[in-house]
Amino acid sequence: MLPKFLLADNSQVLPDKIFVVHNEQPRFIVGCDVEGFTIDQEIYWIDEEPSSEELKKELLEMAEEFMDLELEYEEELYLLENEEEQDDK
Repeated sequence: MLPKFLLADNSQVLPDKIFVVHNEQPRFIVGCDVEGFTIDQEIYWIDEEPSSEELKKELLEMAEEFMDLELEYEEELYLLENEEEQDDK
């Protein structure tokens, strides 16, 4: 089973962009600036775009929350790894 959301990037072509992929119906990809979810945001619907504005808003809020938490976790993991490397020296 795939996770509900995934982060993706293409740093060789679009170094300032990050993508949040929603793997459940309705599937979509949100491309945004790495500095902010709503900056230069583009939404690509893989499945039919929902007609409900409320549903679209809810899905985008979940995608933004996922991205923020993942980036925060990656930063914490990076800091922890650096601390461990310093302790080993």
